[in-house]
Amino acid sequence: MNIILHTRQAQVAEDFSAIVNEKLTSMNRFSVVIERVEVEVIHEQNPRQGKKSHRVILTARGAGPLLRAESAAFNDLAAFDLAVKNFELQIRKIHERAKDVSKDSLRKRAI
Repeated sequence: MNIILHTRQAQVAEDFSAIVNEKLTSMNRFSVVIERVEVEVIHEQNPRQGKKSHRVILTARGAGPLLRAESAAFNDLAAFDLAVKNFELQIRKIHERAKDVSKDSLRKRAI
């Protein structure tokens, strides 16, 4: 899995990229093929957006399914955690569907 980190009007901490790599490579435990994941970090300049001033957008592109998760929070890490949670739910759903299809084909063969 290739992980690309984009920032818009933002500077992220050095350990943020390590955390991103660690959490997204853990998604390999599902049997869903993901070639590339783009992580986009956007900081809102408007001071009234205090609690939701940091946005993270995850987009999976390539041969596998198109997945997209977006979240906003008070800092980059909190927004990334929320986005990864949504991203993982989508991957898990695709993984479960694939398991159901393979079980159905085995049942048809047994009959």
